Amino acid sequence: MLFNAILLIFPVVFLVLSVVLVSGAVKKGKSPKRSVLTQLASFGAVLAICTIFPIVANAADGAAAADLSPIAEGLKYLGAGLATGISCIGGGIAVGKGAPAAIGAAAEDPKNFGKAIIFVALGEGIALYGMLISILILNG
Repeated sequence: MLFNAILLIFPVVFLVLSVVLVSGAVKKGKSPKRSVLTQLASFGAVLAICTIFPIVANAADGAAAADLSPIAEGLKYLGAGLATGISCIGGGIAVGKGAPAAIGAAAEDPKNFGKAIIFVALGEGIALYGMLISILILNG
């Protein structure tokens, strides 16, 4: 039981420590781009460790590591979270680039407002599609 608790605490401590170290490095003048890549590498390492050692996913309910049902349930939630998260990032990028262009087009000619706002709505639709896929995953 103590081993399970250590495995549950390890990813949290590792990620918090990486955030503290990277923020300190940025304050000392390191490249923010390199810091973001370091954070992504830290997240990838924790994801790999949690995937390799499925006991972390089973520790909350005390199920055996050989039981695949909790692993499948955890992967379902992981898939739903990734579908929503990645689609929201994509939608944010689309709206972030489309909205200023729509504002500029509407400022030059107010007749273009209706056409321009459609592109912003299409970017928001990406996030809605991701949320819909997540709902289907969770209920399926």
